[in-house]
Amino acid sequence: MGKTIVEKIIQSHSDEKVKAGKIVWMKLDIRTARDFGGPNVVKNLEKYYPDERLPDVENILFTFDCVVPAKTIPYANNQQICREFAKKQGIRVFDVDAGIGTHILMEKGFARPGRILVGTDSHFNILGAVGAFGQGMGDQDIAFTFCTGKTWFEVPETIKINLKGRFTFPTTGKDLVLFVLRKLGSKGALGKCIEYYGECLQDLSFAEYITLCSMMTEMGGIVAFPYPNENVTNWLIKRTGENPEFIFADRDAKYCNEIEIDVTDLQPQIACPPKPDNVKEVSRLKCLKVNSVFVGSCTNGRFEDMLQVSEILKGNKVAQGVMLRIVPATKEVYGQMLKEGLIQVLYDAGAIISNPGCGGCASGQIGMTGKREVQISTANRNFLGKQGDGDTYLASPVTAAFAALKGKL
Repeated sequence: MGKTIVEKIIQSHSDEKVKAGKIVWMKLDIRTARDFGGPNVVKNLEKYYPDERLPDVENILFTFDCVVPAKTIPYANNQQICREFAKKQGIRVFDVDAGIGTHILMEKGFARPGRILVGTDSHFNILGAVGAFGQGMGDQDIAFTFCTGKTWFEVPETIKINLKGRFTFPTTGKDLVLFVLRKLGSKGALGKCIEYYGECLQDLSFAEYITLCSMMTEMGGIVAFPYPNENVTNWLIKRTGENPEFIFADRDAKYCNEIEIDVTDLQPQIACPPKPDNVKEVSRLKCLKVNSVFVGSCTNGRFEDMLQVSEILKGNKVAQGVMLRIVPATKEVYGQMLKEGLIQVLYDAGAIISNPGCGGCASGQIGMTGKREVQISTANRNFLGKQGDGDTYLASPVTAAFAALKGKL
């Protein structure tokens, strides 16, 4: 019997025979912790391995992205705990100026096809965009991986999704993943992986691959592997200096389910409160009054996302009474926005532009919503309280930009 992509990746990192449903030990390529969870990783290490010199420290990283720079004393202390431990152990830190950790791993070439990376981030599965197996884990588990370079894992089953047809602008990769979430529901991929196939993938930018993989968590899934296109290949060549060796499923791979989803002429989608899978066509909510807009997060914080927003806003002003908040994913994205004039365009339009990081998703780095405030967000979750007490709708950067411009959908 042939193997799926995740089975092949795990098999290459395990001495045991791998198949779906089996618990195996697997070696890890990169282990990380962020400013959320990282301090507890350190505390566990100091408690259970007080004098341990960590092995393979060149493949251990700290990344700060949740509250950057720290806005509270507890967060400042937590980040300093990680810095001091990292200095003692010789671990590299991507500090508060760097940006979102998973994006840093892709930009710096740590994440590449066939690798396994873990971290204290529930959206670590975003690394499927480059053909890597990324997995979020708890702080005790991550502490163990820091010491051993391996972990045990139950090999997941895989769903094969065939995307039928193609769509065009203003529909984007965010609309695609919201539509898939609408079809599958929040538990539709619970504990499983997804392999995506279909003609429409060839039209997506690498940023849209990131978006497609990022919202796997909202389906309850482990990781998604979209069939790589030319944009993904070119990204990896630029970042690693090598031609990527993608992992492909065998022709006779066994899937737990195979689903066809017709995306022909797909229209822009929006997830209504209070759940990410409460998805409707944007046209059904026409004239919904909007108070604020957030563009950023690990899901839609790339340069391409910001470019779409700036092209819509160029020469225009954000609607009276609407607050538009912009948070680039990384320092690199911010720098590209600066060099190519996007910062000026967004500033002139009336946007608030923040330093790189998780932004609206994480403890209100760039502010939260108040009761009865309606927000359009490009993030991945809209549970009550996640981005404030208001009502958050999830949409693409294109939909968000037009909402900011018009003050309504």
